[in-house]
Amino acid sequence: MDKNIKIFVSVLVLLVVAVALLAILRTSPPPASAGEYDELAQCLGEKGAVFYGAFWCSVCKSQKEMFGSSAKLLPYTECSTLDGRGQTAECREKGIPSYPTWEFADGSRLTGAIPIPELAEKTACALPAAPATPE
Repeated sequence: MDKNIKIFVSVLVLLVVAVALLAILRTSPPPASAGEYDELAQCLGEKGAVFYGAFWCSVCKSQKEMFGSSAKLLPYTECSTLDGRGQTAECREKGIPSYPTWEFADGSRLTGAIPIPELAEKTACALPAAPATPE
């Protein structure tokens, strides 16, 4: 009888471990996938573009939302002080007048939420290929 109890306990332990692993795997976030605009966002930075913004700026938020999950790769510089009442020294020195402001390698600037195709054209960065349409 002792042998049967040991087998039962061993099987029970294995079952509990398997259920625990399954629960962990089901609650883990899926692996990060590349965003649609990852290459474009990286290219903007490589071409010398800088996106100046503020955490409290709704237009800046809209600009980031255009890039979806690729927004984390944008060449973004935060201009607001933590209390939201002032401007960082870097942005003051650059003379950033409003948010968002895009500054380009040639020194030119655009303000407001800039459409993605316009940013790509301004920097000669490639837009992502359009997905194939099913026939």
